[in-house]
Amino acid sequence: MTAPTAPARFGSYDPAEVTWLLTDLSHVALEVPTEDREELIQGGRHYAEMLPVEYQPDEAYTALFHAALRATAGRLAEAVGLVGELLLHEHGGPPVLVSLARAGTPIGILLRRWYAAQGLDAPHYAISIVRGRGIDEVAVQHVLDRHPVERVRFVDGWTGKGAIARELAVAVARWPGLDPRLAVLADPGSCTDLHGTRDDFLIPSACLNSTVSGLVSRTVLRDDLIGPGMFHGAKHYDELAPVDVSGVFLDAVSDAFAPVDVAPLLAADRAPTWEGWAAVERLAEEFGIRDVNLVKPGVGETTRVLLRRVPWQVLVRPDRGAELEHVRVLAAARGVPVVERDDLPYSCVGLIRPAGAA
Repeated sequence: MTAPTAPARFGSYDPAEVTWLLTDLSHVALEVPTEDREELIQGGRHYAEMLPVEYQPDEAYTALFHAALRATAGRLAEAVGLVGELLLHEHGGPPVLVSLARAGTPIGILLRRWYAAQGLDAPHYAISIVRGRGIDEVAVQHVLDRHPVERVRFVDGWTGKGAIARELAVAVARWPGLDPRLAVLADPGSCTDLHGTRDDFLIPSACLNSTVSGLVSRTVLRDDLIGPGMFHGAKHYDELAPVDVSGVFLDAVSDAFAPVDVAPLLAADRAPTWEGWAAVERLAEEFGIRDVNLVKPGVGETTRVLLRRVPWQVLVRPDRGAELEHVRVLAAARGVPVVERDDLPYSCVGLIRPAGAA
């Protein structure tokens, strides 16, 4: 079998900062309108077989993104440093970073920059993982053919209830020695010990889609497009280059890098409790939702619901109001009720409208 070839140039990131192990599907029409896509997903079609139409924000929402980035850049930089130092502590040197495309990819680049600032080289690859269908095994093998298995670390932006963390643990079991733990900036679901914080706060890259993720789409896995021996696919939205803020996000955070004290985190009990998953199951039962995948906890996942799914309602903690302005703006634009709940373990939770619900 011929080895797959990574695109020489894909997306808007500098190729020195990430190697995308993806098949370029930019020429294929894959986008489906939101309402139609939701109906297909809840009717049984897999979400990875099609793409949402890219949300294009207005000037007011774009201004919210920039305001959120200014407000959180320091906090994000600290979380990057803490995760970076945790990994250094375990390895004694920089890891091989494998980010989960696409939300994990800017985080992988930030970690790579953290190490570079210390004169350390951390190779960085971006690969696909699909809930219910597993990780891109061709891409994983590509990495393992080039690097020692014990150096590889998987990276994402945040955890919600932990579905991808669970998917990853099952998917990599076939490779002895490959660490299944996910390294994330924020772990509000308590799914991993490799985190910068367990606070549920806004990571501004969740506010947008491809325009803060190197102009790359969500990943695609469809039998008629991805055959044996091929990487999972994605699209490069080159036409959105004029509104691309991927570099703006990265520079704002990396410009805020400062020394971190990882000792308290090393001394703390970081064992996962999976309390987020338990909370989601309680909410699903309360609202009569049979599929827990329709309950999306946390700021990042709630934002995704409002950007590319059919939201039913949004639950928010009243004490987190200042950090959730973008959620309220998106909810108002889509006519989605925002309900305050002071008993949430997350800052907010997005509920996707079940098929047939009023």
